[in-house]
Amino acid sequence: MYTVGLYTLGCKVSQYETEAVGEEFERCGFEMRPFSEACDVYVINTCTVTAESDRKSRQFIRRAIKKNPSAIVMAMGCYTQRAADEVAKIPGVRAVVGTENKLSLVEIAESMLRGERDGVYVSTTDVGKACFERMAITRAPRTRAYVKIEDGCEAKCTYCAISGARGRVRSKPREDVLFEVRELYRRGTREIVLTGIETGSYGRDFEEKYDLADLIVELDATGSCERIRLGSLAPELVGREFVEKIKDAKILAPHFHLSVQSGSDNVLFRMKRRYNAAGAMRVVDNIRQNIKGATFTSDLMVGFPGESEEDFLETVNFVRRARLLDAHVFAYSKREGTPAACYENQVPESVKRERSERLIKVKNEVRDELLSEMVASGKPLSVIAETQGSDGYYTAHSDTYVEVRFKSDDDTLAGEMLTVIPVSHKNGIITAKISNNK
Repeated sequence: MYTVGLYTLGCKVSQYETEAVGEEFERCGFEMRPFSEACDVYVINTCTVTAESDRKSRQFIRRAIKKNPSAIVMAMGCYTQRAADEVAKIPGVRAVVGTENKLSLVEIAESMLRGERDGVYVSTTDVGKACFERMAITRAPRTRAYVKIEDGCEAKCTYCAISGARGRVRSKPREDVLFEVRELYRRGTREIVLTGIETGSYGRDFEEKYDLADLIVELDATGSCERIRLGSLAPELVGREFVEKIKDAKILAPHFHLSVQSGSDNVLFRMKRRYNAAGAMRVVDNIRQNIKGATFTSDLMVGFPGESEEDFLETVNFVRRARLLDAHVFAYSKREGTPAACYENQVPESVKRERSERLIKVKNEVRDELLSEMVASGKPLSVIAETQGSDGYYTAHSDTYVEVRFKSDDDTLAGEMLTVIPVSHKNGIITAKISNNK
């Protein structure tokens, strides 16, 4: 039996794709091993969202080659789509596949192991003409599973290389989504995260009128699972009609991750985002008015070319007004081939670091205010138990995506949905006690 080790860099979409490729290897008789062990085949799913992502992708490719120089080392994903020739030139790489035809890696690996292929196999396609690659997973390595329902992005933001790596919007057929979600739930997965490169664009390429809101309503009406959570959403795709459709869905977790990027209209305009700060705030306010207890997380960029101190402070104010539970704060990174890479007034790295630190401090302050209110209220939280540590404490996440820890002598609670009472909080984590005597 041949062995295979897989490693993922990047987003939830990439994690899902790696899991699907891993299952395909197992179906063909391979044994899955940790990436850190010596394997016959390695697959690295790469990322290109920042220059650091490119560097890490190359680092893990070389790490696999060093671990077993005779292994079949294969790379796929966004970075390989944009820089296939560069990756193929790394000594020891045997196969390079872009963001389409990822499942073909299994057949390629088999033929290489049989000695039927020499040299380096390279396959990238015109993602502008690509269809949705049919893939699915049957189990989740965690208590929650990511289900990729959409691929591609047509926003063409001036800083982003992903649209070039992923291509146009294309969606998984609704019947495939419904079946995959039902099967995962039947096999014990309690929470399903619907994800995509631009999740809110789901269904845009369908001939019939059927969008993400319709999918949520159907999943809810058919009792397909216990909890649905949504991946990252662009604010302009979360309009009033969308919220009106989904507001009564019982299985929908009241947590929304909005990819806001900046609270400054000047910066958003130069990014070519399709909304302004007031529009993003209206989305937050509308959801809060219609979905009780909704929480929000976000992605926020600092140091975009031309960002002034005033622009930055507008982002700080947005975090405070939106009362974000958390945010992924990151500094702008030049991506070759994007318009923003050529913009004047590039912000110095020292300023980017300083603004990142300030914004992280503010978002943590806002988070702690929210958690203090939750503890003071004593209102129960619905959580799914994840893993138990040696100290008896379980980690968990609430439906509102609050990280929780609670202690129990019962070591069989992983995967169980429980009700807990918040007691205290520290470093962004609520400590709670079980309220249902489990």
